[in-house]
Amino acid sequence: TACEKVVEIDSPIDTITSTEVFNTDQQARTAMAGVYSKMINGDLGSGGALSEYSGGMVSIYGGLSADELNTSEAVPDNDYFMFNANRLLFNSVPTANIWKSAYLTIYGANAVIEGIAASTSTRLTEAVRKELTGEALFVRALSYFYLVNLFGDVPLALTIDFNQTRYNARASKDDVYKQIIADLLAAQSALPPRNTNAAGDRIYPDKWAATALLARAYLFTGDHQNAFKQAGAVITNAGQFHLETDLLKTFQRTSKEAIFQLKQNVLANIGNATSEGVQLIPGPVAGNPDVFNVRFYLPDNLLDAFEPNDKRFTNWVGVSTSNTSGSTKYYPYKYKTGGQNRVIGAEPTEMYMVLRLAEQFLIRAEAAANGAAALTNAIDDLNAIRHRAGVDSLPYTLSQPEVLKAIEKERRVELFMEWGHRWLDLKRIGKASAELQRTEEQRRQQQI
Repeated sequence: TACEKVVEIDSPIDTITSTEVFNTDQQARTAMAGVYSKMINGDLGSGGALSEYSGGMVSIYGGLSADELNTSEAVPDNDYFMFNANRLLFNSVPTANIWKSAYLTIYGANAVIEGIAASTSTRLTEAVRKELTGEALFVRALSYFYLVNLFGDVPLALTIDFNQTRYNARASKDDVYKQIIADLLAAQSALPPRNTNAAGDRIYPDKWAATALLARAYLFTGDHQNAFKQAGAVITNAGQFHLETDLLKTFQRTSKEAIFQLKQNVLANIGNATSEGVQLIPGPVAGNPDVFNVRFYLPDNLLDAFEPNDKRFTNWVGVSTSNTSGSTKYYPYKYKTGGQNRVIGAEPTEMYMVLRLAEQFLIRAEAAANGAAALTNAIDDLNAIRHRAGVDSLPYTLSQPEVLKAIEKERRVELFMEWGHRWLDLKRIGKASAELQRTEEQRRQQQI
């Protein structure tokens, strides 16, 4: 009490205080960039396909859970096999990693939101405060969307304060969706209409990314009027987005179909490949470069869902005739750069696709078919996707049940092996048990 002022102790050299992190525009942007990097690259910065929900785990394990991916590693205690056979144990490592990585992402987003709100620095401008808060709200909503769809009721952690979150009970699915929609509406208002880096990459969410995810959230909650409205707003923004007529361009870095992408760490061992590409594209067997190991392959019932001459099959499905199984295998080939052709340090030609325009056509079609607009509007949107794929247009004479069935089919062949769409759809429309029972025998026959 005799001191003239409180003793000040310097911050430890290996930490950065919140005040310092959110002191300037650049420091705040760096903090948010760290959230994105962790989402795609994982803790080690070398690719998160097996450790991050947002780095490829939802696609791979969602595909294995549904009827769109099989594994050659059919060993009873293998994680891939457990998902493929829908025999998960309570201590499943992938399940724990999805849960943990999603909540760590939410923690990072909350840290940005709270850090910006607490900062009194005049060097952190109002424009950047608003923009980064919107980005963090979008990321939080994206993470909760997958948590609620994969786990059901989940705790809502809206702060980094451990004293407030440590005893959080699970919130109902309805309350989680209310928070997702509230976050996305706030993000939609806060984010700019274009949010790219100097190269023009769409690696930061903007107003349209929030709008696209909002359309999906409304569809999943049965609010078809709002789903139709939000998806339509993205689709009519032709100045920024359009369907790529060349399907080989759809998943490229420069894709005009991309609404939001994540950029991999090209200096890590995955180089300029996406972590999903590294896992899904077969690589040569050690010591025998002419024989490939196909770890993951597409089941016959998915292959049969493609119509003759469908460009999605010819452009997005790879074929392996010389592999350890001794039989022809088909595998996901939306990303063309994998472990065998990646270049460390090279600029990527592909980046990990989170949201793209084709889904918005399918959302608007389903909303229209459920009463948000005329049935012909739904058929028009389906035909836009089908025309791009080179298959015949659907007639206007289809009934509502026929249109809904056509939407389910188009979602399956258009969005296969992307972010677990098929698995979430099967659960959403109540067909998971029936479809998985139907394909179980086929999977057994395909096991290597």
